[in-house]
Amino acid sequence: MYERPLDGAVALVTGASSGIGAATARRLAREGAAVALVARRRNRLDQVARDIAKLGGEAVAFEADITEPERADDVVQDTLDRFGRLDILVNNAGIMLLNSALHTTIEEWDRMISLNVAALLHVTHAAIPHLIYAASTSPRQVADLVNVSSTAGRVARPGSSVYGLTKSGLNAFAESLRQELVSERVRVSVVEPGTVDTELVNHLSDTTRDTARRQIDGIEALRPEDIADAISYVVTRERRVAVNEMLVRAGDQTW
Repeated sequence: MYERPLDGAVALVTGASSGIGAATARRLAREGAAVALVARRRNRLDQVARDIAKLGGEAVAFEADITEPERADDVVQDTLDRFGRLDILVNNAGIMLLNSALHTTIEEWDRMISLNVAALLHVTHAAIPHLIYAASTSPRQVADLVNVSSTAGRVARPGSSVYGLTKSGLNAFAESLRQELVSERVRVSVVEPGTVDTELVNHLSDTTRDTARRQIDGIEALRPEDIADAISYVVTRERRVAVNEMLVRAGDQTW
């Protein structure tokens, strides 16, 4: 029987109910990983889990609001209880609320900081000891922590000040963490998508959403599966290889 690169590994994917998260969960399952799916929309999670089961994979859905530290701890522990280990964490959950500082609300800023930063920190903190253990005990002899960032973490643009803040901060956090964990054989990576056709724009106000949609429709945007391919590439390298940063823009994208 063909041995897949992630056979025996366990992955936890946040924001797994749609878009990049759902595509990544399906791709990692195809590579052999058992996958824990985390998001707030249970019906969507259950559909992704069914998709994985049809592919012959194994997945479990955990409905959770990981902006709450206790729930982040719970999903990591629930993953361990179900599968016995944790080899790969994909921090994908996030929200993009674009608007000028003059016209936005403090609640919108707080929502982005809560999900894009705080939730990522909660899950990461809970997962690190188990990733270190997995790296020392698995046949792969390595574990992976992948953070989904954005070109907004590199290129500042009007209307995206706090979104860019969350993503550039994520990049700095990941680089520091990479240096801390390199001796533990836990690879820390950042994948920075450009324009991807996902539900992310649906959270915007009507005017901003229309502008974002025209931008997406004006180019051949990336698909969620394109970013899933990138994440799969990162986590399936031999232990001697660490892909610490991957910037993936749409071919037509200039920004």
